Amino acid sequence: MAKEKEKHADKEQAREGHGKEGAKHVDGHKAAKAAGPKIHDEKEGHADIRYIVRIAAKDLDGSLPVERALQGIRGIGIRMAKMMADKFHAVSGVNASVLLGKMPEDKDAMLEDIVLHPQNHGVPVWAFNRRKDLFTGKDSHIVMTDLEFTLRKDLQLMSEIKSYKGLRHVWGLPVRGQRTRSTHRGKGPVVGVLKKDAKAAAAPAKAGPATAAGTPVAKKEEKKK
Repeated sequence: MAKEKEKHADKEQAREGHGKEGAKHVDGHKAAKAAGPKIHDEKEGHADIRYIVRIAAKDLDGSLPVERALQGIRGIGIRMAKMMADKFHAVSGVNASVLLGKMPEDKDAMLEDIVLHPQNHGVPVWAFNRRKDLFTGKDSHIVMTDLEFTLRKDLQLMSEIKSYKGLRHVWGLPVRGQRTRSTHRGKGPVVGVLKKDAKAAAAPAKAGPATAAGTPVAKKEEKKK
């Protein structure tokens, strides 16, 4: 009996100790959960960030560096974004690796001017996408809606003067010399079917009304003299 009482007392002590440890674990978990978001926010430092920055009529991601965020503008690639970010750093002192949303708001107009008029800020001409314009003869870099409008006007001009590229664009065929034996099927006019239909329609007309109806033409017998 004494041994059983001792075992029972040991079990109760073990349960009480386990309960205390569990309570400590739960309390610590609750405290960590409550303090978790604050620690995360302090580490990330995104409390005062602007997540949407509008540059050149385009909403850019403010959580990206300046160099990467500029690539969201139509007409600006990796190389041009690097050049513009470097010029912006030289003028404003804002590093290209700084998040766009952490940039001061008074610098937005300066960055937008570099994007829209890179020729005025020392960006090399060979990197522009519109060199020696057909009508003005100037070198420029076009972005956003101006780029789409200029592209449509160029395609319209080529189709009006009926150049090779313009005609290929009108017909919906590849422009740059690709082969069309196995690819680009169904884009041009269906020549084979048109020829068969034309032959089938022309056959009865050539045969005449009697042959077309299925009755042979009776030959007139020549009278013997």
